[in-house]
Amino acid sequence: MRLLRIGPQGGERPCAVGPGGVVRDLSSWVADWTGENLDPDVLRELDARLARESGTLPVADPAAERVGPPVRPGGHLLSIGLNYRAHAAEAGLELPDEPIVSSKAPMTLVGPNDALLLPPGGERTDWEVELAVVIGRRAQYLPDRGAAPAHVAGFATGNDVSERRWLLERGGQWVKGKSFESFSPLGPFLVTPDEVPDPQDLRLSCTVNGRVMQDASTADMVFDVAHLVWYLSQFMVLHPGDVILTGSPGGVALGRPDQPYLRPGDVVEAEVAGLGAHRQHCRPAVRPAAPARAASPCGPAPGVRGRPVPHPPAAGGSAAV
Repeated sequence: MRLLRIGPQGGERPCAVGPGGVVRDLSSWVADWTGENLDPDVLRELDARLARESGTLPVADPAAERVGPPVRPGGHLLSIGLNYRAHAAEAGLELPDEPIVSSKAPMTLVGPNDALLLPPGGERTDWEVELAVVIGRRAQYLPDRGAAPAHVAGFATGNDVSERRWLLERGGQWVKGKSFESFSPLGPFLVTPDEVPDPQDLRLSCTVNGRVMQDASTADMVFDVAHLVWYLSQFMVLHPGDVILTGSPGGVALGRPDQPYLRPGDVVEAEVAGLGAHRQHCRPAVRPAAPARAASPCGPAPGVRGRPVPHPPAAGGSAAV
């Protein structure tokens, strides 16, 4: 089953690809792709119903409307570092003994064709195509990695965009370099596990202005999907709709001799084979205008900046001190 969300930002409707490849609007059946609607058992029942009753649902056209991220932002958005052997090698770092876990602000999730906003002063914004895993069932203290697949709603193409200056040069946590607006394009589809026989045998690719930057396989992961879900469940509760970005292969700008970081006008295309592709235009983010300050109806007191003029005393009384 292939799930997606179509509509303006904040007003997306839950949709799915039905028989014949026709995209259907499922908003009369489900409120959104979140919570219990992502439970693997619920999705299997919904898939069977869609096969029987798709003709009763309105058609949605992803070519005519905006496609949003396939799950509603709001839960954990986790980023796994140095999880590809080639990426660790290009960074000159040893393979980690345990998964390196960072987080991103969940509201960085955007659709696969939304603009990629380069932050003010961001001279080192980098791409990272990744396999994204979406949790479908609460996972806590899973007994072993074999229990993990039952808690996965599906997979999607992700791009763990990072501003390297904030990530590497400003101290503190990596979350600072990963949480700028629009830094987590996801989708277009959430593809259920029955259509992904082996998540460790998927090709990932990323191009910038048509130049191939990343071309790899999830087989190069240090820690596979099942291990990551099990591992994370040992120290946090994973909830339906949580997204795990499972690591980037080699080929990022940071690891290239010319370090071709993203600039306004660049076009970034990222894809995980079988899960769908992104096409994003880079443009500068605009600082929001400062809100206008309302002037005091009395105005400042003469010679005293910002101090209101006192009201005259009432008859027979004195001014307050």
